[in-house]
Amino acid sequence: MAYICLVLSGAALLINGLTLLGRVPGRDSGVFKVLIGGLQLVLCTAVSVTADGSLPVLLSIAGTFLFGLTYLYVGIDALAGLGSTGLGWFCGLVAAIAVVFAVTNVTVDPVLAVLWATWAGLWTLFFLLLALGRDLGRYTAWALVLASQTTTTAPALLGLSGRWPAGAAWTVGAALVALVVFVGAAVLSRRGGRRAPSTPAQPQVVTPTATA
Repeated sequence: MAYICLVLSGAALLINGLTLLGRVPGRDSGVFKVLIGGLQLVLCTAVSVTADGSLPVLLSIAGTFLFGLTYLYVGIDALAGLGSTGLGWFCGLVAAIAVVFAVTNVTVDPVLAVLWATWAGLWTLFFLLLALGRDLGRYTAWALVLASQTTTTAPALLGLSGRWPAGAAWTVGAALVALVVFVGAAVLSRRGGRRAPSTPAQPQVVTPTATA
């Protein structure tokens, strides 16, 4: 289930980034995020109901619940024009929780820990952009586009094929990917192009149930 949610999140991150770049209409993006967030929440609820109170299982889907809720929140915000300040502070909370997940996975699954740290960085960008009003729309957009396939879709496909990345080499590779995401976004955001709109889309990702 979690790997499927990662694939869905990869699509959502890409659409979010393209929305911030002005390539996808906000309403179109909003409908997509409502669908993704709603589907993730339904899947997580189904798993939690059948978990029979198992704390490891509930912990493994806690992050997915947060991210599904965030997608749903962002989608409704885009469709209803609610304003983004509350969303920004919520992203700040999720960023802090993502840091906790990163720390707790350092010894259990170092690759997943690096991914969580990268996702925490994405949510932090949304906190700065929406809650604090920093001019980071274009940088955030490119970070989302670069992270969409490298930190969600690719690891998910590896997991679905039974080859979830593990070991020192994969950990270093994941760290290099994180560097490419944030440094590459800085380079691309300085290039000419359409200015990002002020109302953003959403980052988000989920963690593999088997490894969180």
